[in-house]
Parts: sequence; structure tokens; C-alpha cells
Amino acid sequence: MLNEDLIIETINMIRLYNLDIRTVTLALSLRDCIDSDIDVLCDNIYNKIKKYAANLVEFANEFENDYSIPIVNKRIAVTPISLIGEACKNPDYVKIAKTLDKAAKDVGVNFIGGFSALVEKGCTKGDKLLIDSIPEALAQTERVCSSINVASSKAGINMDAILRMSEIIKKSAELTKDNDGIGAAKLVVFCNSPGDNPFMAGAFCGIGEPECALNVGVSGPGVVRAAIESLDKSADLSTLANKIKQIAYKITTTGELVGRKLAQKLDIPFGVIDLSLAPTPAVGDSVAGIFQAMGLEHAGAHGTTAALAMLNDAVKKGGIMASSHVGGLSGAFIPVSEDAGMIEAASKKYLTFDKLEAMTSVCSVGLDMIAIPGDTPTDTIAGIIADEMAIGMINKKTTAVRIIPVLGKNIGEEVFYGGLLGKAPIMSVNNLSSSGFVKRGGRIPAPIHSLNN
Repeated sequence: MLNEDLIIETINMIRLYNLDIRTVTLALSLRDCIDSDIDVLCDNIYNKIKKYAANLVEFANEFENDYSIPIVNKRIAVTPISLIGEACKNPDYVKIAKTLDKAAKDVGVNFIGGFSALVEKGCTKGDKLLIDSIPEALAQTERVCSSINVASSKAGINMDAILRMSEIIKKSAELTKDNDGIGAAKLVVFCNSPGDNPFMAGAFCGIGEPECALNVGVSGPGVVRAAIESLDKSADLSTLANKIKQIAYKITTTGELVGRKLAQKLDIPFGVIDLSLAPTPAVGDSVAGIFQAMGLEHAGAHGTTAALAMLNDAVKKGGIMASSHVGGLSGAFIPVSEDAGMIEAASKKYLTFDKLEAMTSVCSVGLDMIAIPGDTPTDTIAGIIADEMAIGMINKKTTAVRIIPVLGKNIGEEVFYGGLLGKAPIMSVNNLSSSGFVKRGGRIPAPIHSLNN
């Protein structure tokens, strides 16, 4: 039986509190595209993407109109390209990136992820070639996103890869300096990267994934905040957590409906629903705003990490009851540039770099979309990445770094990207040197709990 109150509540979540399907992402294996000839490989990649994604945007738009549920992004995630290109006699990863970009443009998606490599234990020749090509590839494409997994709870931390990635991040920013280093905004370094993540820039189609699948990411920070504000201010934290669980269940149910119906229409399997709360720069669609509704003066106040831990846990407990196939990242995003409340907190120096790092121990993404001075040494960037990888490795969780060294701008100035990428103040980082530590190279061994077979 349809309940009038539930229908009205769902309508209000969409119209008043920014509930939307943040992304529907077609995960697509490219393993059967491999060829020793780079031209044949690129043709295979383009033709396969065109075949499987030809109707993705059209059908998603039709579904959006039929059900009045906004679907903000339509995306594609492919097999890590380092694996696809290394069989070529003369591999040209920039050419492959341009092929991905053209295919993404021609089918109408806004991003394509998977210009990636998995190097937590070491690099193959193909991995090294792909990593070296990242700055040029991101500078010469519009829709391609790149991710490199440099650590895991099973393998430890590949410091050699971290050192190289710190240089790649700087070079990616330099080659796109006329657009505030946006190349680095399309590049993320992971620990424990999941193969079914629908969100960019880290999405790729994992080795254990099927030929293709539709993964869905739902967003509703505004809905969660409104639910909390509907409670009496004297409500205790257990009551607060239960309310978040209830609303997370409803949000996830909406995503489950969209994912399964759209996958059925596309005649492909439904993959997973990602429970992550993904904010936007829009007013009222902020994870930081949830902290204020909980009773904190602003994000960054003492208690913020505890509030984020409770939010993350409650969202997962509520969401997992609404779907049998939960995956991806599934937590709360805290990207500085993409969250209006986080932007304000960082601009007013309520939120420091160190506080953000502490918060990443209990959220799903890590140090995300943080702008730093362009003259930050690569050794310092390597130290930042290493710290974040350690948090993920020890806690057996996914975490990442998407950091943007902005050339020509100093602490307190802002960068503007527009759209979902938003804007961000340049934040200060610790000036103490990390050089002697990070330049030792090698691997930080996996923790003892990796031996759990």
C-alpha cells in the first residue's frame, strides 16, 4: 500500500533537501580489447565503450524524467589501463587516454575512470609507463580520471610509488596551471582501492568484476541534516543515530530502485549501491552542515571527528538494510572544495590540514580536493600521502589523497573550478621536512593483522 506521508516525504527530500542520484556508473571490462598493436587496441576500446554505453545517458535521462529523481552524473569506469596497454609492442598510454576521452565524449558521459594502476607491492613495466604518462594524459583530455593504488592492508605501503606519485601530482598541476592545476583534481592516490567504486576520480572496473555492471552512488547530506533538525534539540546521541539510520534507509531505497530499473533497461547486471554521502557546493547540501545540525558550532570544532564517526556508522547501518549489494566506498565524503560548509570552515581556518587528516580515520575517502601552495616540496606531498596510506592500511579501510598544488597562488587565496568541483582556499601544510624519511624508499611492511588467513 502506498502511504501518502511517505510519498510527500520523498518529494520533499528531492525538491527541498537536494536528494539525488549522484552518479550512475557503467563498469566495463576492457580485457578482451588487448592487442599488441596500439591502433587496434584503441579501436577495440572505442568500439566496446560505444557498444555498451551507447544508451546510458539517454536511458538515464528518460528515467530521470519518468520518476522525477535527479541523476546528476553519468559515468564509465574501465579496467585499469596499465593492464590493458602493456601487451602493446609500442605502448602509448597518452593515445589510449585520448581514445577514452573521445569515447566518453561521444556517448555523452561527464567522466571516464580507470586510467589506473595497482602498484601496492611493486610496478610492472606497464604500470611505470602509465604513471609517467599521467600528467600529459590529464592535460590533453577533458573527461579522463586517473587513480593509483599504492598501499593495502595486505601488502603494506609502496614508498617508491608514493615518491613517484608526488612528482606526478606536481607535474599534473604544472601542465594545467592555467586552470588552477585541474589535472591534479582528476588524480587520486589510494590505499585499499575498491574495484566497484562509482565515484570519480577513483572509479575503475576491478579485476573480479563482471563483463559490465551498473554501480550507483546516492547523495543526501541535505536530507540527513533536515532529519536531524526535525528532532528536539535535547535528543540524545542514540536518538540522533537512529534518525540517521532511518533516513539512510530511505535514501538507499531510492538508489536501489533507480539502479535496478536502469540496469534492467540497459540489459546489464546491477552492481552495487554506494552509501557515501557526497556533498556539493550548493547551499544545504553539505556534510559540514550535518555537524552543525548535530550541535557543533562549525566543522573543525573539537568533537567533529566523533560526529563524523557516528554519521558514517549510522549511514552504513541504515543503508545496508535497504540493499543486499552495498559496495564502493560507502561512507561520508569530506572534499574541501565540493562542500559549501567545508569551504567556509577552511576559509575561516576552523578546519586545519591536521584536523582533516584526523577526520579521515573515520570517513571513507581521505584528504580530498585540498588545494595547497604550488611551491610545496614533492617530499612534503609524499609525506602527506604516506600518512594517509598508513591510516588506511592500519585501519583496514579505503582512504585516499586528492591534493592540488596550485602554482602562483598562496595561502588564503582561492581556486575556482565550478560545477561539482566547486572552489577551495589554499591551505597551509607543515613546513617541516619529510625528505630523509620518504627518500629511504622501499616498502613499509604490511601490519600484523594482514596475516589473518
